[in-house]
Amino acid sequence: MLNEQNQHLFREALNHTNVGLIITDPSLPDHPIVFVNQGFINLTGYTSEEIIGNNCRFLQGELTSSEAIEEIREAIRKATSLTLQLYNYTKDGRGFWNELTIDPMWIEEDGKEKLYFVGVQKDVTELKEQERLLKDALTEMEQLSTPIVPINDNISILPLIGGITQSRLDHLTHSVSTYLSKSKNDYLILDLSGLYEVDTYVASSLLKLHDLTQLIGTQLILTGIRPELAIKTIEIGNHLKHLHTYLTVQDAIKALSN
Repeated sequence: MLNEQNQHLFREALNHTNVGLIITDPSLPDHPIVFVNQGFINLTGYTSEEIIGNNCRFLQGELTSSEAIEEIREAIRKATSLTLQLYNYTKDGRGFWNELTIDPMWIEEDGKEKLYFVGVQKDVTELKEQERLLKDALTEMEQLSTPIVPINDNISILPLIGGITQSRLDHLTHSVSTYLSKSKNDYLILDLSGLYEVDTYVASSLLKLHDLTQLIGTQLILTGIRPELAIKTIEIGNHLKHLHTYLTVQDAIKALSN
């Protein structure tokens, strides 16, 4: 058992931490907060008088995920631990991303085990913003690495540079479909000379693009096919044998413009 001095030190330690911490009592009506530390007060802007005795739903708002709320309710019903990120609001209406951890805590009281819940809150808004900026940057890089360049009214060129991943293939398929639906080009030159890795996945991806352009009514022309790519296409059959191929982009443009 903690003596009075140790209890004071323990409480001071909880108030000294930067993270928010609350303890709730599910045996009381509406599952209220029965303890709050200074970190939670600093995080939310509410006073201890406004917090104690209330359910912590006052942090929820318009953009708070209903799925996240249901996950919390389920963890409480099952008395299990849970960590998730959800969008909450401070007293002045400012939104922030809250990394919430909930743990059941059994305390012996009057010879019986009583259940409480400990909730730890951490503001991860800055981290979420960094993740968003990184995602946007990667998306922009994908878009820049797959530019479709019009040569004339009938011909466009798409140089592939780097590698082909599932994410990039999805983006590529969407870009080609959108562009050709608007441009109505007769030919799309796909230049492969900038690919740094060639495998059966790349060859299979070319087949998918070929099928897509056929449906739109555009003929796919391949340029820059290196020997290793030709070998890989053989491994998955003769599906590309009807495609027109040229050694360089210049050769293709010259032939198609005549």
